[in-house]
Amino acid sequence: MFHGNQAAVCVLDEWLSEELMMNITRENNFSETAFTVREGEKWHLRWFTPGGEIDLCGHATLATAFVLLNYYEKEAQKVVFTTLSGDLSVTRKDELYEMEFPAYELKKVDVTAAMEDALGASVKDAYIARDLLCVLDDERTVRELNPDLEKIKQIDGLLVHVTARGQYEDCVSRSFAPKLSVAEDPVCGSGHCHIIPYWADLLGKNDLVACQASKRGGTLYCRREGSKIFMAGKAALYSIDELFL
Repeated sequence: MFHGNQAAVCVLDEWLSEELMMNITRENNFSETAFTVREGEKWHLRWFTPGGEIDLCGHATLATAFVLLNYYEKEAQKVVFTTLSGDLSVTRKDELYEMEFPAYELKKVDVTAAMEDALGASVKDAYIARDLLCVLDDERTVRELNPDLEKIKQIDGLLVHVTARGQYEDCVSRSFAPKLSVAEDPVCGSGHCHIIPYWADLLGKNDLVACQASKRGGTLYCRREGSKIFMAGKAALYSIDELFL
């Protein structure tokens, strides 16, 4: 409780209008609000940030699976979601919920003055996929980073992730999403679809423990299998509410 990334989960009988889902998302004011509807054997899942709908979100997927497996399908150990990123599955393994996601293919790009100016730090290497991944020299720099969010809006990538080798974990990272009206994502699952492929290649291993070094903080237990990334984490219920619309 009080660690990791917050998400609101709305389990619906049928879809609401996009305008209403956006208004609910802005009212919740979390980095993501998930909306899900049962469709046959699967659940259709959509993710919204205060800045709009996105194509992939890890922590809100984990949160939705937690809700469904504990309150709607208590006997099940696995739930499959239909999403903008294809079918995604989450499996319950004791206290952990393991998510299966696609790995992003990273393309190395030149480090620019604009990147370093926005982050306020030297960047060792940079890669682009959906998001921009910047590799920094050390963990302390990642933890103490105070980027200029307005300048981050001007550089490439939907989100900007910074990462470095960890002292206790395999890697540490932080994720910034001002383009989505989210200053910093406390723990970013889709970000680790960028981060884990980089470190798996660099460290020569496919099982990694990743630390998201935001103020709330979070730990992800990850492994790469071919073009898939499996991420496991814990979930905790904070509240159950009714919406009066």
